[in-house]
Amino acid sequence: MANTKHPQTEVVENEKLSFEEAFKKYQTVIMIAVVAILVVVFGGLAINKWIVEPKQAEANAQMFPAEAAFAAGNYEIALNGDGNNFGFVDVINDYKGAAAKSAYFYAGVCELQLGNNESAISYFKKYKGKDKVIAARAICCMGDAYANLGNAAEAVKCFAKAAKVSDNEFSAAYLLKAGIAAEELGDNAAALNYYNQIKNDYPASMEGYDIDKYITRIQNK
Repeated sequence: MANTKHPQTEVVENEKLSFEEAFKKYQTVIMIAVVAILVVVFGGLAINKWIVEPKQAEANAQMFPAEAAFAAGNYEIALNGDGNNFGFVDVINDYKGAAAKSAYFYAGVCELQLGNNESAISYFKKYKGKDKVIAARAICCMGDAYANLGNAAEAVKCFAKAAKVSDNEFSAAYLLKAGIAAEELGDNAAALNYYNQIKNDYPASMEGYDIDKYITRIQNK
């Protein structure tokens, strides 16, 4: 009996042969690519372990006196240091990047408290922390700085964005700020929308208990 192969079997064997031939042909290139990927992955882990993490720890230690001054309300010393200890500006200048990311937030709040609104906005824009609560707070503070500068339109954008980023009990306060700023712009429809969002989504918040008076004020205009 003739030794015949099923056509599908022949196709599979031919494909297997083609793959083996291609692998042999490009084996060197494939191995180089694999090694390069491993170098990138393990190199990144090593950099994080031996450089980034120690740098972050060092920055945190240097920032401790500034945090203490901040907690005590000594914003000038917290920002610029006292001559012996670092301020947040020193931490930012010396460590930069990820190691100094929380310093940008603190520096922004200090500048805001000291009435330096444009500098505050600059620091808040550079804050790249992943904590949603603090990130939302930074955006809200940026909105406060814009409001202080008389830029109600940008303030509304910041407050509304902060509410979306946090999506927790703090969102009601940000929405209330957005509504008040929208009223200042004469955009009563937008203000009513923010107030209704508080009423519907955060009725148990402090702002929610008192929101009806804001809604009524808009409706009576």
